[in-house]
Amino acid sequence: MKKYLSLLIVLLLSYVVTIAQKRQGLTIVIKSPLTPSVRLQEIVSIKWNDIVSKYPGIKSENFKVLGKDNIELPFQLEYKGLPVIQNLLVQVTISAGKVLKLKIVDGKPVTLTPKVFGRYVPERKDDFAWENDKVAFRMYGKALEATNENAYGIDVWAKRTDKLILNKWYKSGDYHADHGDGLDYYNVGFTLGAGDVAPYVEGKIAFPKNYRKWKILDQGPLRFSFQLEYDEWDVEGTLVKVTKQFSLDAGSQLNRVEATFSFSNGNGLLPVVVGIVKRKEKGTISSIVNNNGVLGYWEPEHGLDGVLGIGTIMLSPSNKSIETETHLLQETMSKNGEAVIYYTGAAWNKAGAISTAEEWFRYLNLYKSTINSPLEIKIN
Repeated sequence: MKKYLSLLIVLLLSYVVTIAQKRQGLTIVIKSPLTPSVRLQEIVSIKWNDIVSKYPGIKSENFKVLGKDNIELPFQLEYKGLPVIQNLLVQVTISAGKVLKLKIVDGKPVTLTPKVFGRYVPERKDDFAWENDKVAFRMYGKALEATNENAYGIDVWAKRTDKLILNKWYKSGDYHADHGDGLDYYNVGFTLGAGDVAPYVEGKIAFPKNYRKWKILDQGPLRFSFQLEYDEWDVEGTLVKVTKQFSLDAGSQLNRVEATFSFSNGNGLLPVVVGIVKRKEKGTISSIVNNNGVLGYWEPEHGLDGVLGIGTIMLSPSNKSIETETHLLQETMSKNGEAVIYYTGAAWNKAGAISTAEEWFRYLNLYKSTINSPLEIKIN
């Protein structure tokens, strides 16, 4: 009898605690380091299991995230292609040295208009395209290889609207002219385009064929992520495969890329480069020497189309930077089966946010500083 009474007491206490938690909610404290002195708007990632362990009564379909003055903040449940929730993503703005308190409470959240989108585009020869409220990109698939339009690297679509335009542009087919919200004038060809990655052996880029398989991992509303797989190819006697995972956040000019190379020489190393295609006319380069992993390129003006800035950020120390006749490159060593992580993206001067080379290079350096000084997150 005492055993059953004890069990009943435990259940009652558990119920009381759960009710109390629901009333009080859960507090997440975010602290910003003192440097950099200015931080970009960013998306914080909080492990879902950590939230559930502190707030077991939470229901994934029925909670809100409140910020300062109890203002509801946009959030996303991130799955990373898995069947269960991995992280809670919250878009925040926080100044250097400040503390921001978020509160998770029960209640139906407001419906958030997606700020990111992407999809496989079979009607345009296997393109895979994606975008956010700032810029758009695409990669090329197998079907394009059989045409005279074939290209290799990352393509950029210049936008000057915060609306999502991929479906609209593909439906019209008329996206090489600016009808008010931007256009595609970026020329990729047989290059790395706007920050693709490939092996680099004996002074040559070893391009794979275009991607063969795709998989969407998360479809917004704040982060779009996907994966591309490539067939094995021969790189100077070494058989190489690569899988690339991209993620693009709302409000960001840059993608995060994880490129995992697997190759036949076991536990050896493979030199790889992240590259930006150069134009024949003179553009502006941030720095090819002592760039601390940040490489920016402000293209020459393209007639009435304006100017695109392209940039790459390497997280691991770049062994060396290389300028060739056709590319700006950052080289690093890839370990067999381990991801090379970097950032790449673009800005268009006609979008209004970033209008000069100096502003673009400042953005890239600030982005790198923000990565190097992550926010401190605690759950109370």
